[in-house]
Amino acid sequence: MEITEVRVKLTEAKKNRLQAFCSITIDNDFVVRDLKIIEGQKGAFVAMPSRKLSDRCPKCAGKNHLRAHFCNDCGTRLDEKRGQGSYSGKIKLYADTAHPINSKCREQIQQQVLTAFKEELQRSTQPGYRPPRMEDVEDIDYIGDYPEEDKEQRFGEGIFP
Repeated sequence: MEITEVRVKLTEAKKNRLQAFCSITIDNDFVVRDLKIIEGQKGAFVAMPSRKLSDRCPKCAGKNHLRAHFCNDCGTRLDEKRGQGSYSGKIKLYADTAHPINSKCREQIQQQVLTAFKEELQRSTQPGYRPPRMEDVEDIDYIGDYPEEDKEQRFGEGIFP
């Protein structure tokens, strides 16, 4: 596996633990978006993309985040002890949507992303700095939404008019 591109978007709030959002491209073929660089107690680390876990209301079957006290749809009070506890007794609130299978892969991703993050921090101190454009999945509906200069790089020749 080769990480062929890392894009970093710094966050505005300097007091926040969330330092940046990232995307990585693997082998020029596969993109993983919404990685986060978080400042932890032992320094910065890369958090994989994740989603909030939810369950259903026993009365109306509406979906609710596990920390919710009342149903979003019908207002019923929800059992505070719901959700699966881990070995530590804490409720798991998020689940990774993409993650490395082994520590070698995790280390490779973390090292390259943190290097790109430090380089972006350095660039951000230069006069005239403009943050890189980060595409959002919701911004692109189909191949026609990509800028002309990106189409050939992303999709190859002859696929688009």
